[in-house]
Amino acid sequence: MTVGLVYDPIYLKHDTGNHVENSQRLVATIDLLQESQLLDKLTKLPPRAASLEEISLVHSDHHIARVQSYSSRGGGWLDGDTVASPDSYKVALYAVGGVLRGVDAVMTGEVNHAFALVRPPGHHATPDQAMGFCLFNNVAIAARYALQNHNLERVLIADFDVHHGNGTEGIFYKDPRVLYFSTHQYPHYPGTGDMSDDGADEGKGTTINVPLPAYCGDSEYIRAYRDILVPVAQRFKPQLILVSAGYDNHWADSLSMMQLTVDGFANIVSIIKDLADELCQGRLLISLEGGYDLTALSHSIKATLEVLLGLPRSADPLGEPRDSMKPYNVDYVFEQVAARHGLG
Repeated sequence: MTVGLVYDPIYLKHDTGNHVENSQRLVATIDLLQESQLLDKLTKLPPRAASLEEISLVHSDHHIARVQSYSSRGGGWLDGDTVASPDSYKVALYAVGGVLRGVDAVMTGEVNHAFALVRPPGHHATPDQAMGFCLFNNVAIAARYALQNHNLERVLIADFDVHHGNGTEGIFYKDPRVLYFSTHQYPHYPGTGDMSDDGADEGKGTTINVPLPAYCGDSEYIRAYRDILVPVAQRFKPQLILVSAGYDNHWADSLSMMQLTVDGFANIVSIIKDLADELCQGRLLISLEGGYDLTALSHSIKATLEVLLGLPRSADPLGEPRDSMKPYNVDYVFEQVAARHGLG
C-alpha cells in the first residue's frame, strides 16, 4: 500500500503571527511523523504552484487579484478572521497546486491514497471571498480539476471539519457531478449547513448536511459516516473521493464543543478508505483543513496516515474526553437527514 504525502516548507511561509491557524500546526505534525518514523513510510509528493487558470476553475478574477494585491502590499486582514502575509499568495498557489499534485498521483496510480499537509486551508473560501482562515478553496478546485483533467463524471467530497464548508457547498450546490457530504457542529461558525440545504436544480440531493449538536463524540460521528455517508456514497458511485479533513472537533480543541478522540478520527477515515476501496479503486485524497490543538492535530493526522497505510494504530496520548456532557436530540438529526435523502 503506497500513501503519498504532499508537503513542503513553503507552507510555513504563510505568516499569520499568533493567529490560531499558524505554521506550528505543520511543524508539530512533521516533527511527530519524523519521531515515529512514519515519514519514511510515505511517498513524497512535492507540490507545485497552481496556475491562474486552475485557480479560476472556482474563483473570480476579482478575488484572485485581491489576494495577490494584499500579499504584494505586505499583507493584511481580508476579513475579521483571515489574514494574508507577504508570501501568502504564493503559498496559497502551492496549497492548491499541492492538492492537485495529490489528485494526479492518485488518479494515475502513482500512489494508492494521498494526504495533502497544506495550508492555508480552503473549505470556507467562496468564489468571490476569502473567509474563515481560507484564501482559495483547495478541495473545490481539486474536484473541478479532476472532473476536467481526468475525465471523471462523479466526485465525492466528505468534510469532517467541525465547521461547515460553506464555500465548498455553495460552489457545487447545483452541480450533480459532485456529492458534498458534511458533518459539522451546528449552530456554529459560519452558521450554514442546515439539513434542509440539500442542493438545487440538477444538484438537488447531492448536498448532504448532517448538522450535529454540541458534545457529539466518536459514536455519533461513526453513526453519521456508517449509516448516512456509506449508503449515499454507494448510491452515488464516485470515481474519486476527496476529504476536507478538519481535526478541530477533537475534545481538546478550543474552537469547538465536540468530543472526538484520535481514535474517533481514525475510525472515520477507516470508513472513508473502505468506501474508496469498494467504489473507486482506492482513489482517495485527504486534504488538511482545521485543527488547532497541536497535540490533538498531529496525533490525529498520524492516526489518519496509519489507517491509510494499513498499520496498527498507535496509542492515543490524549485519551477520552474530560467532559461528560452528552449531545441533545441527536437521534432526531439522524432520522430527519435519513428521511430527507431516502435512506429509509
